[in-house]
Amino acid sequence: MRLDIGLIGATAIAERAVVGPGSRFDDVRVRAVAASDPGRAASFAARHGIPRVHADYAALLADPGVNTVYVSLHNSAHREWAVRAARAGRQVVVEKPLCLGPAELAAIREAATAGGVRVVEAVPTAGHPWQGAVRAMVEDGRYGRLRSVRTDIRFGVPAPGSYRERPELGGGIFRDCASYWLQAVQATVGLGSVTGRGTGRFDGPYGSDRSFEARLDWADGREAVLHCEVGEVHQARHTFVFGTAEVRLRNFLLPTMGALPLNLVVRRADGTRQVLAFPPVAYYDSQLDRVRAMLSGGSPEDDGALERAGARVELMASIHQDALRASERQTR
Repeated sequence: MRLDIGLIGATAIAERAVVGPGSRFDDVRVRAVAASDPGRAASFAARHGIPRVHADYAALLADPGVNTVYVSLHNSAHREWAVRAARAGRQVVVEKPLCLGPAELAAIREAATAGGVRVVEAVPTAGHPWQGAVRAMVEDGRYGRLRSVRTDIRFGVPAPGSYRERPELGGGIFRDCASYWLQAVQATVGLGSVTGRGTGRFDGPYGSDRSFEARLDWADGREAVLHCEVGEVHQARHTFVFGTAEVRLRNFLLPTMGALPLNLVVRRADGTRQVLAFPPVAYYDSQLDRVRAMLSGGSPEDDGALERAGARVELMASIHQDALRASERQTR
């Protein structure tokens, strides 16, 4: 299937995730763009050689030359435009997080069924070979039973007034990081039969959370913990603790840096150390390649992709609500 893409949002992430990588695939074309500011859309189109600029998002959805829509608006607008695009019969790619809760998820599922289309959440770190390598360690027990997963993420301070500081627009550090954490845990350990909870410091601008701790617990005692925060020095690290080894992955999230290698460092209880090196991967090129395969029905990932994204959304929403309730109790 050729992807004739319309961009809902003239954004930096659309530039990095679609426009740039799309130029490297013969069956991908960016045909149109729309933005809340038509002048910004026109400037974006001129800069990237996009042939059509639409006055608004609805006009883009009516464009017969567009069969796929990429949504990169603030998080609280994802549901509306994913639903409207799906009902218009367009394949849909939505920036993470797919949406903000179960009701929004149900609307997207219904629209995808009604439109006969697929809806894909864009998580650039998904599908990296390191995830399969760790899953194999979990499944074959070579280092004993997995006990815990620890993830640490630190993102730069958001631009003042941006949606990342605005809870009503789906902002806050947890919603910015949750998809990366949950997708990694889902791909390596699975999210079946987990319970989630969280605590956050909602003391940022507009009441946004700038530090957040989230936790998943399995009935057999395993746990996965995320600590995320706003800060000056970027950080993205996973640590998997097994019975006889600790497996670490640093810098798993540097998508804007181009193709970078990743290494899993295995430190065994007997003091020996092994490094599993993976070839450099350009995250956004890899993501668009996966999306191409999924939307054409030619990828095993397609089966259940929306359900897997849905499981992540439901956990994210539950954990976020748990933290909000805890914060409200503390301020009474």
